[in-house]
Amino acid sequence: MLYTPAFAALYLANFSLVASFAAFFLFPLFITGHGGNQQDIGIIMGVFALASALCRPWIAEMVDRIGRKRSYTIGCAIMTLMPLFYLPLQGNLSNYYSLLILLRIIHGIGLAICFTAIFTFIVDLIPVNRLNEGIGMFGTSGLIGMAVGPLISELILGKFGFPAFFITAAGLAAIALLLQAPIKDQHHLQPEESEPSASFFTLLKTRKQLVCGGLAILFGFGLAATGSFIAPFAQANHLSYISLYYLAYSTAAVGVRFIAGKMADRLGENQIIPWGFILAASGLLLVPLVHGNLLLLVVGFIFGIGHGLLFPALNAMAVRGEPYAVRGKVTGIFTGGIDTGVFCGALVLGTIGELAGFTVLFICAGLMVLSGLYLFRLRPDR
Repeated sequence: MLYTPAFAALYLANFSLVASFAAFFLFPLFITGHGGNQQDIGIIMGVFALASALCRPWIAEMVDRIGRKRSYTIGCAIMTLMPLFYLPLQGNLSNYYSLLILLRIIHGIGLAICFTAIFTFIVDLIPVNRLNEGIGMFGTSGLIGMAVGPLISELILGKFGFPAFFITAAGLAAIALLLQAPIKDQHHLQPEESEPSASFFTLLKTRKQLVCGGLAILFGFGLAATGSFIAPFAQANHLSYISLYYLAYSTAAVGVRFIAGKMADRLGENQIIPWGFILAASGLLLVPLVHGNLLLLVVGFIFGIGHGLLFPALNAMAVRGEPYAVRGKVTGIFTGGIDTGVFCGALVLGTIGELAGFTVLFICAGLMVLSGLYLFRLRPDR
């Protein structure tokens, strides 16, 4: 059975946790409002993902060693506390730049623990013949959270300012912490599974995981463009409702899951992944043409379809056929690849944006995502 009470509880917890994380899509406005520029956005937003990526090998080992539930509880606690530490930050960015970097690092580690633990946990609960459907439908919790987080946060930010914004982000993560509390790890290791398993770096050297990790990096590069630069782009073009992009993005990504998940289980994720890269790249390449709220909504919708196809199919490709004892590590490779792409994308695109402007920034991001079509051809089961 796929849709169990445990599935539902983790679904709601992930929704709330992602809403807390997605609220920080508007954090670039804090950076520019306190004297920062596009390069500062790239560094401060990117270091969050860098920390998340660099600690992933140890987090992945931890998830397999101490269990999915304990790991997720630790991650949720970090995500609840960290937004409150932004509250004292006042005045020019230069006065607390190093402290802010440290806070972003710890915040990023918390998110890494949450994502690695919960996506490993959910794979344990999904029947193997419904892997794409299960991952896809569970992933809608995060996509809805990505829409709701910025929407709520933009309203609160406009009325009450950044202190209320940070408290809201902490409150959303606290809800996730409470929702996951009753859930237990339901899988018990069999005697043959208790033997030492392959390490994170041993798995990473295999051709399958190298390709999956590389595709995740390219996908993350595209996510960096949407997560770090859509808000300042919209502000620079005097677009009044930044959250429209994320609303359309999430609506499309959720909607396509109802069709694509079962289709991918029937046809195989290899038939879905190329279309995901093409649509995600198209959404980014069209951003420079946006000069009104309607077009902002359209490009968000296109990128959202690409995201909705890519994430579950890439995840299923990575974990399919892998035993329980290494699923945490495999999930760590996949999610760590996304974080690496987000970090590199934020840093590189921030520099490009500062030197050449938003048009070149989004064209470069789109071409990087499109290059996933070539890397996909190198997969071992082609």
